Amino acid sequence: MLKEFKEFAMRGNVLDMAVGIIIGAAFGKIVTSAVEDLMMPPIGRLMGKHVDFSGLFFSLDGQHYETIALAKAAGVATLNYGLFLNTVINFLIVALAVFLLVRMVNRWTTKPAAPPAPTTKDCPQCAMSIPIQAKRCGHCTTQLA
Repeated sequence: MLKEFKEFAMRGNVLDMAVGIIIGAAFGKIVTSAVEDLMMPPIGRLMGKHVDFSGLFFSLDGQHYETIALAKAAGVATLNYGLFLNTVINFLIVALAVFLLVRMVNRWTTKPAAPPAPTTKDCPQCAMSIPIQAKRCGHCTTQLA
């Protein structure tokens, strides 16, 4: 069983997937920092105040609490829509970054040349190869449409 597990774990696809997951997790941290540290401050400035979506919430008991932590300390359930907004923004930025990366890689890779247009066709009667423009088969003299 150990030998079988080793063969499974050392296959190329498994290793590629593991590397992709590790790189993806690190990339996620970079994107989170880019959103929180680079993008949100200018957005907040444009709106005229510091914007911190993570602090936006509704308390489900109808009372107002200054922070989510105070509401939680009071034992109140909260609807944290600000955290959801931050997650959506992070996702959109990750999706845009992945799209741009794939687009760039696609430009680097060479696309196969289109196959040349066929110059011959097969006669429906004798199955011999004849020029596409032929109106009659040169082998069996069948009239072609």
